Amino acid sequence: MRLSSMLGQRRNGPGRPLHWTDIAAYVYLALGVVLMFGPVLWLVLSSFKTQSALLEFPPSLLPFAQVEVTVSGQPQKLPLFRAKLPDGTVRELAQVRRIGLIAQMVDPADPSQQFRVAIDKREPVRRVALATENYSEPLQRFAFLRFLYNSVFVTVIATLITLLINSMAAYGLAVYQFPGKQAATLAVIGTLMIPVTIILVPVYLVVTELGLTNSLWAVILPGAATPTGVFLLRQYMLTLPKDLIEAARMDKASEWQIYWRIVMPLTLPALAVLAIFSIMWRWNEFLWPLAVLTKTEVYTLQIALNAFQGELQTQWHYLLAMTVVTLIPVALVFVFLQRFITTGIGSTGMK
Repeated sequence: MRLSSMLGQRRNGPGRPLHWTDIAAYVYLALGVVLMFGPVLWLVLSSFKTQSALLEFPPSLLPFAQVEVTVSGQPQKLPLFRAKLPDGTVRELAQVRRIGLIAQMVDPADPSQQFRVAIDKREPVRRVALATENYSEPLQRFAFLRFLYNSVFVTVIATLITLLINSMAAYGLAVYQFPGKQAATLAVIGTLMIPVTIILVPVYLVVTELGLTNSLWAVILPGAATPTGVFLLRQYMLTLPKDLIEAARMDKASEWQIYWRIVMPLTLPALAVLAIFSIMWRWNEFLWPLAVLTKTEVYTLQIALNAFQGELQTQWHYLLAMTVVTLIPVALVFVFLQRFITTGIGSTGMK
């Protein structure tokens, strides 16, 4: 109802002709929708195509598959074509075999009638068909449920640790007064300018010395504290009333009680935003897990998707289908928590 009322509003009032700015706004919004959701729609539809359909040129948006028919006397189903015969008639024939540029074809209704048709005089008969085996086969043959469990474990545990460590650091930088506070805050923010590739080798050496390679903890622990999370939570905690904290101290509340029972509940909007960011970061992380995980049983989903890309061939139908599967959890999290994003970011001052 709200969307229809918004679309019904016009610059010159209801019942008036559309102003050119209204038309321009609608075109701009429609273009934005196409640019944002067009690739997602193509991904979902292509995930139901067969490997051969994905390699067709020109490509098609809908998942088409060639029709196959059962012909008497043939052990397997035969592909159906629409063939143009020498007398100019067009008939639907099943192809028995192809020899060079000539296809041997039969009438499915009367297999005794055989025809020899040039391959450029026929076109396949196709219909919309969903290749659901693109989803079922990887889940059954490639242990994708195990990879899904690894990704969920890494994402959930890493997000909880990130929320705890970042909130404690933000609490110290926002509430306490100590020498070097501004320098510590600048140092935390300054780490945002350090590319991940620069610290990749030192962190890998530390993880190796600790014996954490080929362990999911090697993916979880190195990125537990994030400067973005510390800055986001600190900015939000600065808006909390100081009198509330002082009153709790006067009531003999410990610093841990103030942090856990007062500050944390009031910081829930910012924590929800950080949780969404952390889930997206950890779920889509590829480079670091690729460096520290070499055993198949500890692969995350992103690393497992890379297994479909070989040196000579890429299994695009499996790759696209499993990519859709990996998008579903993040999309669900975003749908349920998206109302916290504008509230949390607006209160923290992030842009």
